[in-house]
Amino acid sequence: MKLSKEQLILLGKNLLVERYIGYVGLAGLICLALSGATWLVQMRFGALAAFFAIVGFIGVLIYLVGDFKHILAQFSKRSVKYGTNVTIMIFVVLGIAIFVEAISSQHSVRFDLTRNKRFTLSEQTKKILNTLEKDVNIMAFFSLDQGDREAANDLLQQYKRLSAHISYEFIDPDKNPGRAKSYDIKTYGTIVLETKAKHEKITELTEENLTNALVKVIRDEQKVVYFLKGHGERSLDDVGEHGYSQVKQAIEKENYVVKDLLLMQQQAVPEDATLLIIAGLQKDLVPAEEESLKAYINKGGNVLFLLDPDQSPGMTPFLKTYGVIVGDDMIIDTFSRVFGGGYEMPVASAYTQHPITENFNIATFYPVARSIRLEEQLPQGISGTVLATSSPQSWAETNKQELQGGAVEFNEGLDLQGPVPLAVVITRDLSQNAEQPDAPENPTEASQSQQGRLVVFGDSDFASNTYLGLSGNSDLFLNTVSWMAEEKDLIAIRAKDPETAPLILTAGQGRFAFFLSVVFLPLLVIGTGMMVYMNRKKSTQ
Repeated sequence: MKLSKEQLILLGKNLLVERYIGYVGLAGLICLALSGATWLVQMRFGALAAFFAIVGFIGVLIYLVGDFKHILAQFSKRSVKYGTNVTIMIFVVLGIAIFVEAISSQHSVRFDLTRNKRFTLSEQTKKILNTLEKDVNIMAFFSLDQGDREAANDLLQQYKRLSAHISYEFIDPDKNPGRAKSYDIKTYGTIVLETKAKHEKITELTEENLTNALVKVIRDEQKVVYFLKGHGERSLDDVGEHGYSQVKQAIEKENYVVKDLLLMQQQAVPEDATLLIIAGLQKDLVPAEEESLKAYINKGGNVLFLLDPDQSPGMTPFLKTYGVIVGDDMIIDTFSRVFGGGYEMPVASAYTQHPITENFNIATFYPVARSIRLEEQLPQGISGTVLATSSPQSWAETNKQELQGGAVEFNEGLDLQGPVPLAVVITRDLSQNAEQPDAPENPTEASQSQQGRLVVFGDSDFASNTYLGLSGNSDLFLNTVSWMAEEKDLIAIRAKDPETAPLILTAGQGRFAFFLSVVFLPLLVIGTGMMVYMNRKKSTQ
Protein backbone atom coordinates (compact mmCIF):
# COMPACT_ATOMS: atom_id res chain seq x y z
CA MET A 1 0.00 0.00 0.00
CA LYS A 2 1.46 3.23 -1.14
CA LEU A 3 1.14 6.23 1.21
CA SER A 4 0.69 9.76 0.02
CA LYS A 5 3.13 12.50 0.87
CA GLU A 6 0.75 14.03 3.42
CA GLN A 7 0.27 10.65 5.11
CA LEU A 8 4.03 10.10 5.29
CA ILE A 9 4.51 13.53 6.90
CA LEU A 10 1.73 12.82 9.41
CA LEU A 11 3.20 9.39 10.19
CA GLY A 12 6.61 10.94 10.74
CA LYS A 13 5.15 13.52 13.10
CA ASN A 14 3.33 10.81 15.06
CA LEU A 15 6.51 8.74 15.36
CA LEU A 16 8.42 11.84 16.46
CA VAL A 17 5.78 12.66 19.08
CA GLU A 18 5.72 9.06 20.35
CA ARG A 19 9.51 9.07 20.60
CA TYR A 20 9.94 12.33 22.55
CA ILE A 21 6.60 12.79 24.34
CA GLY A 22 7.82 10.67 27.22
CA TYR A 23 10.81 12.97 27.74
CA VAL A 24 8.45 15.94 27.89
CA GLY A 25 6.42 14.24 30.62
CA LEU A 26 9.59 13.29 32.50
CA ALA A 27 10.84 16.88 32.30
CA GLY A 28 7.48 18.04 33.65
CA LEU A 29 7.74 15.71 36.63
CA ILE A 30 11.31 16.88 37.30
CA CYS A 31 10.15 20.51 37.26
CA LEU A 32 7.35 19.71 39.70
CA ALA A 33 9.87 18.01 41.98
CA LEU A 34 12.17 21.04 41.73
CA SER A 35 9.23 23.28 42.63
CA GLY A 36 8.59 21.28 45.77
CA ALA A 37 12.28 21.23 46.70
CA THR A 38 12.55 25.00 46.21
CA TRP A 39 9.49 25.50 48.39
CA LEU A 40 11.04 23.43 51.18
CA VAL A 41 14.42 25.18 51.01
CA GLN A 42 13.07 28.74 50.86
CA MET A 43 10.24 27.99 53.31
CA ARG A 44 7.87 29.92 51.04
CA PHE A 45 6.23 29.52 47.63
CA GLY A 46 8.22 32.19 45.84
CA ALA A 47 8.72 33.14 42.20
CA LEU A 48 11.24 30.36 41.46
CA ALA A 49 9.01 27.66 42.94
CA ALA A 50 6.03 29.02 40.99
CA PHE A 51 8.05 29.01 37.74
CA PHE A 52 9.04 25.35 38.14
CA ALA A 53 5.45 24.45 39.06
CA ILE A 54 3.99 26.11 35.94
CA VAL A 55 6.58 24.58 33.58
CA GLY A 56 6.12 21.17 35.19
CA PHE A 57 2.34 21.33 34.95
CA ILE A 58 2.51 22.29 31.26
CA GLY A 59 4.96 19.43 30.55
CA VAL A 60 2.78 16.83 32.26
CA LEU A 61 -0.32 18.17 30.50
CA ILE A 62 1.38 17.94 27.06
CA TYR A 63 2.38 14.35 27.81
CA LEU A 64 -1.16 13.36 28.85
CA VAL A 65 -2.73 14.92 25.75
CA GLY A 66 -0.07 13.79 23.27
CA ASP A 67 0.11 10.17 24.42
CA PHE A 68 -3.49 9.76 25.53
CA LYS A 69 -4.25 6.62 23.43
CA HIS A 70 -1.16 4.81 24.65
CA ILE A 71 -1.89 5.77 28.24
CA LEU A 72 -5.49 4.56 27.87
CA ALA A 73 -4.28 1.25 26.42
CA GLN A 74 -1.88 0.75 29.30
CA PHE A 75 -4.61 1.44 31.83
CA SER A 76 -6.74 -1.34 30.33
CA LYS A 77 -4.22 -3.95 31.55
CA ARG A 78 -5.11 -5.71 34.82
CA SER A 79 -1.77 -5.15 36.51
CA VAL A 80 -1.83 -1.50 35.62
CA LYS A 81 -5.31 -1.14 37.09
CA TYR A 82 -4.09 -2.32 40.47
CA GLY A 83 -1.06 -0.08 40.24
CA THR A 84 -3.25 2.81 39.23
CA ASN A 85 -5.50 2.34 42.25
CA VAL A 86 -2.48 2.39 44.54
CA THR A 87 -1.10 5.47 42.78
CA ILE A 88 -4.44 7.26 43.05
CA MET A 89 -4.61 6.49 46.77
CA ILE A 90 -1.08 7.83 47.22
CA PHE A 91 -1.95 11.06 45.42
CA VAL A 92 -5.18 11.40 47.43
CA VAL A 93 -3.25 11.09 50.69
CA LEU A 94 -0.62 13.55 49.44
CA GLY A 95 -3.36 15.94 48.36
CA ILE A 96 -4.98 15.80 51.78
CA ALA A 97 -1.60 16.38 53.45
CA ILE A 98 -0.87 19.37 51.19
CA PHE A 99 -4.34 20.81 51.85
CA VAL A 100 -3.92 20.46 55.62
CA GLU A 101 -0.46 22.07 55.40
CA ALA A 102 -1.81 24.98 53.34
CA ILE A 103 -4.61 25.59 55.84
CA SER A 104 -2.36 25.26 58.88
CA SER A 105 0.23 27.65 57.43
CA GLN A 106 -2.42 30.35 57.19
CA HIS A 107 -4.27 29.51 60.42
CA SER A 108 -1.71 27.89 62.67
CA VAL A 109 -2.54 26.81 66.22
CA ARG A 110 0.32 26.39 68.68
CA PHE A 111 0.37 24.99 72.21
CA ASP A 112 3.29 25.88 74.45
CA LEU A 113 3.53 23.37 77.30
CA THR A 114 6.94 24.47 78.60
CA ARG A 115 7.10 25.70 82.19
CA ASN A 116 8.34 29.22 81.41
CA LYS A 117 6.52 29.50 78.03
CA ARG A 118 9.82 29.65 76.16
CA PHE A 119 8.12 29.21 72.77
CA THR A 120 5.52 31.96 73.36
CA LEU A 121 6.26 35.63 72.77
CA SER A 122 6.15 37.81 75.88
CA GLU A 123 3.47 40.43 76.44
CA GLN A 124 6.02 43.19 75.91
CA THR A 125 7.03 41.85 72.50
CA LYS A 126 3.38 41.51 71.46
CA LYS A 127 2.67 45.06 72.60
CA ILE A 128 5.59 46.50 70.63
CA LEU A 129 4.70 44.57 67.47
CA ASN A 130 1.02 45.51 67.67
CA THR A 131 1.91 49.22 67.84
CA LEU A 132 4.72 49.08 65.28
CA GLU A 133 4.39 51.77 62.60
CA LYS A 134 7.78 51.60 60.85
CA ASP A 135 8.83 48.97 58.33
CA VAL A 136 11.62 46.81 59.72
CA ASN A 137 13.58 44.33 57.62
CA ILE A 138 15.38 41.57 59.50
CA MET A 139 18.36 39.87 57.84
CA ALA A 140 19.49 36.58 59.35
CA PHE A 141 23.00 35.60 58.28
CA PHE A 142 22.88 31.80 58.61
CA SER A 143 24.51 29.10 56.52
CA LEU A 144 22.18 26.58 54.88
CA ASP A 145 23.29 23.73 57.13
CA GLN A 146 23.42 25.73 60.37
CA GLY A 147 21.78 23.79 63.19
CA ASP A 148 19.81 26.63 64.80
CA ARG A 149 18.48 28.02 61.52
CA GLU A 150 15.09 26.33 61.97
CA ALA A 151 14.66 27.74 65.49
CA ALA A 152 15.58 31.20 64.19
CA ASN A 153 13.03 30.91 61.40
CA ASP A 154 10.35 29.88 63.89
CA LEU A 155 11.03 32.92 66.10
CA LEU A 156 11.13 35.37 63.19
CA GLN A 157 7.93 33.90 61.77
CA GLN A 158 6.17 34.65 65.08
CA TYR A 159 7.26 38.30 64.83
CA LYS A 160 6.05 38.52 61.24
CA ARG A 161 2.64 37.07 62.12
CA LEU A 162 2.02 39.84 64.64
CA SER A 163 3.02 42.79 62.45
CA ALA A 164 2.74 43.47 58.74
CA HIS A 165 5.66 45.90 59.13
CA ILE A 166 8.08 43.04 59.84
CA SER A 167 9.84 41.25 56.97
CA TYR A 168 12.79 38.90 57.16
CA GLU A 169 15.15 36.95 54.96
CA PHE A 170 17.91 34.42 55.46
CA ILE A 171 21.26 35.19 53.84
CA ASP A 172 24.07 32.66 53.52
CA PRO A 173 27.32 34.59 54.19
CA ASP A 174 29.27 32.05 52.12
CA LYS A 175 27.10 32.53 49.03
CA ASN A 176 26.60 36.28 49.54
CA PRO A 177 29.95 37.56 50.85
CA GLY A 178 29.26 41.04 49.52
CA ARG A 179 26.15 41.57 51.64
CA ALA A 180 27.84 40.01 54.65
CA LYS A 181 30.79 42.40 54.26
CA SER A 182 28.53 45.44 53.87
CA TYR A 183 27.07 44.76 57.33
CA ASP A 184 30.43 43.71 58.82
CA ILE A 185 29.22 40.19 59.57
CA LYS A 186 31.96 38.23 61.34
CA THR A 187 30.07 35.28 62.84
CA TYR A 188 27.35 32.94 61.62
CA GLY A 189 23.97 33.54 63.22
CA THR A 190 24.24 37.34 63.24
CA ILE A 191 20.92 39.20 62.95
CA VAL A 192 20.62 42.69 61.45
CA LEU A 193 17.46 44.79 61.94
CA GLU A 194 17.18 47.68 59.52
CA THR A 195 14.87 50.65 58.97
CA LYS A 196 15.29 53.52 56.56
CA ALA A 197 17.14 55.55 59.19
CA LYS A 198 19.38 53.05 61.01
CA HIS A 199 20.19 49.45 61.72
CA GLU A 200 21.02 47.35 64.77
CA LYS A 201 23.01 44.12 64.98
CA ILE A 202 22.84 41.22 67.45
CA THR A 203 24.94 38.06 67.52
CA GLU A 204 22.78 35.91 69.80
CA LEU A 205 19.19 35.37 68.70
CA THR A 206 16.83 35.34 71.66
CA GLU A 207 13.46 37.01 72.02
CA GLU A 208 14.85 39.46 74.57
CA ASN A 209 17.77 40.49 72.34
CA LEU A 210 15.59 40.71 69.23
CA THR A 211 12.92 42.84 70.92
CA ASN A 212 15.50 45.16 72.48
CA ALA A 213 17.16 45.62 69.08
CA LEU A 214 13.74 46.28 67.55
CA VAL A 215 13.09 49.02 70.10
CA LYS A 216 16.43 50.63 69.28
CA VAL A 217 15.83 50.82 65.52
CA ILE A 218 12.30 52.22 65.79
CA ARG A 219 13.07 54.86 68.43
CA ASP A 220 14.03 58.28 67.10
CA GLU A 221 16.01 59.19 70.21
CA GLN A 222 17.37 57.69 73.42
CA LYS A 223 15.95 59.00 76.65
CA VAL A 224 18.27 59.61 79.60
CA VAL A 225 17.80 58.13 83.07
CA TYR A 226 19.88 59.64 85.89
CA PHE A 227 20.80 57.99 89.19
CA LEU A 228 21.52 60.34 92.08
CA LYS A 229 24.80 59.73 93.91
CA GLY A 230 26.83 61.33 96.68
CA HIS A 231 24.63 60.26 99.61
CA GLY A 232 25.43 56.55 99.95
CA GLU A 233 23.05 55.49 97.18
CA ARG A 234 23.24 52.17 95.36
CA SER A 235 26.14 52.08 92.91
CA LEU A 236 25.60 51.33 89.24
CA ASP A 237 29.13 49.94 89.00
CA ASP A 238 28.83 47.61 91.99
CA VAL A 239 28.55 44.00 90.77
CA GLY A 240 28.15 42.69 94.33
CA GLU A 241 24.92 41.50 95.89
CA HIS A 242 23.91 45.01 97.03
CA GLY A 243 24.88 46.78 93.81
CA TYR A 244 22.75 48.06 90.94
CA SER A 245 24.88 46.93 88.00
CA GLN A 246 22.12 44.60 86.77
CA VAL A 247 19.57 47.40 86.99
CA LYS A 248 21.82 49.53 84.80
CA GLN A 249 22.11 46.74 82.22
CA ALA A 250 18.36 46.11 82.26
CA ILE A 251 17.52 49.79 81.70
CA GLU A 252 20.09 50.11 78.91
CA LYS A 253 18.57 47.08 77.19
CA GLU A 254 15.30 49.04 77.06
CA ASN A 255 17.15 51.65 74.94
CA TYR A 256 17.75 54.26 77.64
CA VAL A 257 20.99 56.07 78.38
CA VAL A 258 21.96 55.65 82.05
CA LYS A 259 24.08 58.28 83.82
CA ASP A 260 25.14 59.22 87.35
CA LEU A 261 24.17 62.61 88.76
CA LEU A 262 26.12 64.44 91.47
CA LEU A 263 23.54 67.10 92.21
CA MET A 264 25.81 69.07 94.53
CA GLN A 265 28.13 69.83 91.61
CA GLN A 266 25.48 70.22 88.90
CA GLN A 267 23.25 72.45 91.09
CA ALA A 268 20.30 71.44 88.90
CA VAL A 269 18.90 68.34 87.29
CA PRO A 270 20.05 68.32 83.63
CA GLU A 271 17.55 69.37 80.98
CA ASP A 272 17.88 66.07 79.13
CA ALA A 273 16.74 64.05 82.16
CA THR A 274 13.69 61.92 81.43
CA LEU A 275 13.78 60.35 84.88
CA LEU A 276 15.77 60.73 88.09
CA ILE A 277 16.13 57.67 90.34
CA ILE A 278 17.08 57.99 94.00
CA ALA A 279 17.89 54.48 95.24
CA GLY A 280 18.96 53.64 98.79
CA LEU A 281 19.57 57.17 100.01
CA GLN A 282 21.53 56.94 103.31
CA LYS A 283 22.31 60.60 104.01
CA ASP A 284 19.94 63.51 103.66
CA LEU A 285 20.17 66.01 100.85
CA VAL A 286 21.55 69.42 101.71
CA PRO A 287 19.03 72.30 101.43
CA ALA A 288 20.41 73.42 98.05
CA GLU A 289 19.95 69.93 96.64
CA GLU A 290 16.40 69.75 97.98
CA GLU A 291 15.62 73.03 96.25
CA SER A 292 17.07 71.76 92.97
CA LEU A 293 15.03 68.55 93.28
CA LYS A 294 11.87 70.49 94.09
CA ALA A 295 12.43 72.79 91.10
CA TYR A 296 12.83 69.76 88.83
CA ILE A 297 9.60 68.20 90.12
CA ASN A 298 7.67 71.47 89.83
CA LYS A 299 8.71 71.74 86.18
CA GLY A 300 7.22 68.35 85.40
CA GLY A 301 10.21 66.18 86.23
CA ASN A 302 9.83 62.49 87.06
CA VAL A 303 11.48 61.07 90.18
CA LEU A 304 11.57 57.47 91.41
CA PHE A 305 12.34 57.11 95.13
CA LEU A 306 13.47 53.79 96.66
CA LEU A 307 13.75 54.42 100.41
CA ASP A 308 14.94 51.86 102.97
CA PRO A 309 13.85 51.77 106.65
CA ASP A 310 15.81 53.96 109.10
CA GLN A 311 17.51 55.84 106.27
CA SER A 312 17.30 59.45 105.02
CA PRO A 313 14.84 60.93 107.56
CA GLY A 314 14.94 64.19 105.64
CA MET A 315 12.91 62.64 102.83
CA THR A 316 9.90 62.25 105.14
CA PRO A 317 8.99 65.98 105.32
CA PHE A 318 10.07 66.49 101.70
CA LEU A 319 7.65 63.88 100.35
CA LYS A 320 4.89 64.92 102.75
CA THR A 321 4.50 68.12 100.71
CA TYR A 322 3.36 65.85 97.85
CA GLY A 323 0.94 63.85 99.99
CA VAL A 324 3.23 60.88 100.71
CA ILE A 325 3.64 59.46 104.23
CA VAL A 326 6.97 57.66 104.68
CA GLY A 327 6.53 55.29 107.62
CA ASP A 328 9.09 55.07 110.43
CA ASP A 329 8.57 51.33 110.66
CA MET A 330 9.40 47.96 109.12
CA ILE A 331 6.90 45.62 107.49
CA ILE A 332 6.57 42.12 108.96
CA ASP A 333 4.87 39.57 106.72
CA THR A 334 4.22 36.01 107.93
CA PHE A 335 2.95 35.07 104.47
CA SER A 336 6.50 35.28 103.09
CA ARG A 337 7.25 31.95 104.83
CA VAL A 338 5.14 30.27 102.15
CA PHE A 339 7.74 31.35 99.58
CA GLY A 340 10.70 30.41 101.76
CA GLY A 341 11.50 33.96 102.87
CA GLY A 342 11.85 35.53 106.30
CA TYR A 343 9.18 37.55 108.09
CA GLU A 344 11.09 40.73 107.24
CA MET A 345 10.58 40.15 103.49
CA PRO A 346 7.03 41.24 102.62
CA VAL A 347 5.41 39.79 99.51
CA ALA A 348 3.15 41.76 97.18
CA SER A 349 0.78 39.69 95.10
CA ALA A 350 -2.10 42.17 94.83
CA TYR A 351 -1.74 45.38 92.86
CA THR A 352 -3.97 48.40 92.27
CA GLN A 353 -5.28 48.98 88.78
CA HIS A 354 -2.69 51.21 87.13
CA PRO A 355 -0.80 51.30 83.80
CA ILE A 356 2.34 50.08 85.60
CA THR A 357 0.59 46.94 86.86
CA GLU A 358 -1.78 46.33 83.94
CA ASN A 359 -2.07 42.55 83.42
CA PHE A 360 0.64 42.13 86.05
CA ASN A 361 -0.06 39.15 88.29
CA ILE A 362 3.38 38.07 89.49
CA ALA A 363 4.50 38.25 93.11
CA THR A 364 7.23 40.72 94.05
CA PHE A 365 9.51 40.55 97.10
CA TYR A 366 10.85 43.42 99.24
CA PRO A 367 13.65 42.50 101.68
CA VAL A 368 13.38 44.83 104.71
CA ALA A 369 10.78 47.40 103.65
CA ARG A 370 8.95 50.32 105.23
CA SER A 371 5.38 51.45 104.70
CA ILE A 372 4.61 54.13 102.10
CA ARG A 373 1.12 55.64 102.39
CA LEU A 374 -0.93 58.48 100.98
CA GLU A 375 -2.44 61.36 102.92
CA GLU A 376 -6.22 61.14 103.23
CA GLN A 377 -6.44 64.65 101.77
CA LEU A 378 -3.91 65.19 98.98
CA PRO A 379 -2.66 68.69 98.08
CA GLN A 380 -4.34 70.54 95.25
CA GLY A 381 -3.35 69.33 91.78
CA ILE A 382 -1.99 66.04 93.09
CA SER A 383 -3.56 62.62 92.63
CA GLY A 384 -2.19 59.43 94.11
CA THR A 385 -2.58 55.67 93.91
CA VAL A 386 -1.28 52.86 96.08
CA LEU A 387 0.64 50.65 93.66
CA ALA A 388 1.43 47.53 95.70
CA THR A 389 0.56 46.19 99.16
CA SER A 390 1.82 43.40 101.37
CA SER A 391 -0.35 40.42 102.31
CA PRO A 392 -3.27 40.61 104.80
CA GLN A 393 -1.12 38.58 107.23
CA SER A 394 1.39 41.46 107.50
CA TRP A 395 1.73 44.58 109.60
CA ALA A 396 4.05 47.59 109.89
CA GLU A 397 6.03 47.21 113.12
CA THR A 398 6.87 50.48 114.87
CA ASN A 399 8.55 49.12 118.03
CA LYS A 400 12.25 49.25 117.24
CA GLN A 401 13.21 47.46 120.45
CA GLU A 402 11.14 44.46 119.40
CA LEU A 403 12.75 44.59 115.96
CA GLN A 404 16.23 44.61 117.45
CA GLY A 405 15.35 41.77 119.82
CA GLY A 406 13.97 39.63 116.99
CA ALA A 407 10.67 38.92 118.77
CA VAL A 408 7.87 40.99 117.24
CA GLU A 409 4.11 40.88 117.53
CA PHE A 410 1.27 43.00 116.28
CA ASN A 411 0.21 45.73 118.72
CA GLU A 412 -3.26 47.11 118.13
CA GLY A 413 -3.26 50.89 117.97
CA LEU A 414 0.51 51.15 117.51
CA ASP A 415 1.26 49.05 114.45
CA LEU A 416 -0.37 49.37 111.05
CA GLN A 417 -2.48 46.32 110.18
CA GLY A 418 -1.96 44.77 106.74
CA PRO A 419 -2.29 44.87 103.84
CA VAL A 420 0.39 47.54 104.16
CA PRO A 421 1.16 49.86 101.21
CA LEU A 422 4.65 49.24 99.83
CA ALA A 423 4.66 51.70 96.93
CA VAL A 424 2.62 54.69 95.80
CA VAL A 425 2.29 56.68 92.59
CA ILE A 426 1.88 60.46 92.57
CA THR A 427 0.80 62.46 89.53
CA ARG A 428 1.14 66.22 89.69
CA ASP A 429 -1.07 68.25 87.37
CA LEU A 430 0.99 71.34 86.47
CA SER A 431 -1.93 73.14 84.85
CA GLN A 432 -3.46 73.62 88.32
CA ASN A 433 -0.26 74.92 89.90
CA ALA A 434 0.56 78.02 87.88
CA GLU A 435 1.13 79.93 91.14
CA GLN A 436 4.19 77.80 91.86
CA PRO A 437 7.37 79.85 91.33
CA ASP A 438 9.08 76.93 89.60
CA ALA A 439 6.17 76.04 87.32
CA PRO A 440 6.81 76.48 83.57
CA GLU A 441 6.10 80.00 82.39
CA ASN A 442 6.26 79.21 78.69
CA PRO A 443 2.91 77.74 77.49
CA THR A 444 4.74 75.51 75.04
CA GLU A 445 7.00 74.18 77.78
CA ALA A 446 4.01 73.59 80.03
CA SER A 447 2.10 71.73 77.35
CA GLN A 448 5.02 69.38 76.86
CA SER A 449 5.12 68.43 80.56
CA GLN A 450 1.57 68.69 81.87
CA GLN A 451 2.20 65.97 84.45
CA GLY A 452 5.02 65.42 86.89
CA ARG A 453 5.28 61.83 88.08
CA LEU A 454 6.62 60.53 91.38
CA VAL A 455 6.80 56.90 92.45
CA VAL A 456 7.94 55.94 95.95
CA PHE A 457 8.92 52.42 97.04
CA GLY A 458 9.61 51.52 100.66
CA ASP A 459 12.63 49.40 99.75
CA SER A 460 15.64 49.57 97.45
CA ASP A 461 16.85 45.98 97.95
CA PHE A 462 14.18 44.53 95.66
CA ALA A 463 16.01 45.99 92.64
CA SER A 464 19.52 45.03 93.79
CA ASN A 465 21.63 42.43 92.01
CA THR A 466 20.53 39.75 94.49
CA TYR A 467 16.78 40.23 94.13
CA LEU A 468 16.20 41.86 90.73
CA GLY A 469 15.76 38.52 88.99
CA LEU A 470 13.44 37.16 91.71
CA SER A 471 9.89 36.52 90.48
CA GLY A 472 8.36 39.78 89.14
CA ASN A 473 10.80 42.27 90.70
CA SER A 474 12.53 43.12 87.43
CA ASP A 475 9.30 43.52 85.46
CA LEU A 476 7.72 45.80 88.07
CA PHE A 477 10.82 47.98 88.32
CA LEU A 478 11.20 48.31 84.54
CA ASN A 479 7.46 48.89 84.08
CA THR A 480 7.75 51.76 86.54
CA VAL A 481 10.66 53.23 84.58
CA SER A 482 8.77 52.86 81.28
CA TRP A 483 5.62 54.51 82.64
CA MET A 484 7.54 57.43 84.08
CA ALA A 485 9.39 57.81 80.76
CA GLU A 486 6.03 57.64 78.92
CA GLU A 487 7.01 54.53 76.97
CA LYS A 488 3.65 52.77 77.13
CA ASP A 489 4.51 49.94 74.75
CA LEU A 490 7.36 48.82 77.03
CA ILE A 491 5.05 48.30 80.02
CA ALA A 492 4.50 44.54 80.08
CA ILE A 493 5.92 41.26 81.28
CA ARG A 494 9.23 40.74 79.52
CA ALA A 495 10.76 37.68 77.91
CA LYS A 496 12.41 35.27 80.30
CA ASP A 497 15.77 33.66 79.74
CA PRO A 498 15.42 30.16 78.26
CA GLU A 499 16.15 27.47 80.78
CA THR A 500 16.74 23.78 80.37
CA ALA A 501 14.66 21.28 82.32
CA PRO A 502 16.61 18.01 82.50
CA LEU A 503 14.59 14.84 83.00
CA ILE A 504 16.02 13.08 86.04
CA LEU A 505 14.99 9.43 86.41
CA THR A 506 15.04 7.32 89.52
CA ALA A 507 16.87 3.99 89.46
CA GLY A 508 13.60 2.12 88.95
CA GLN A 509 12.49 4.44 86.14
CA GLY A 510 15.87 4.04 84.47
CA ARG A 511 15.64 0.24 84.55
CA PHE A 512 12.10 0.39 83.15
CA ALA A 513 13.18 2.67 80.28
CA PHE A 514 16.10 0.36 79.49
CA PHE A 515 13.91 -2.77 79.52
CA LEU A 516 11.24 -1.13 77.36
CA SER A 517 13.56 0.24 74.66
CA VAL A 518 16.36 -2.36 74.60
CA VAL A 519 14.55 -5.61 75.45
CA PHE A 520 10.77 -5.45 75.08
CA LEU A 521 10.36 -3.52 71.81
CA PRO A 522 12.97 -5.55 69.84
CA LEU A 523 11.44 -8.82 71.11
CA LEU A 524 8.00 -7.56 70.09
CA VAL A 525 9.20 -6.91 66.53
CA ILE A 526 10.94 -10.31 66.33
CA GLY A 527 7.91 -12.13 67.75
CA THR A 528 5.54 -10.42 65.32
CA GLY A 529 7.77 -11.39 62.41
CA MET A 530 7.88 -15.03 63.53
CA MET A 531 4.08 -15.17 63.84
CA VAL A 532 3.65 -13.79 60.32
CA TYR A 533 6.18 -16.31 58.99
CA MET A 534 4.46 -19.27 60.70
CA ASN A 535 1.02 -18.21 59.44
CA ARG A 536 2.28 -17.94 55.86
CA LYS A 537 3.97 -21.34 56.12
CA LYS A 538 0.74 -22.96 57.33
CA SER A 539 -1.28 -21.38 54.52
CA THR A 540 1.05 -22.80 51.85
CA GLN A 541 0.85 -26.38 53.18
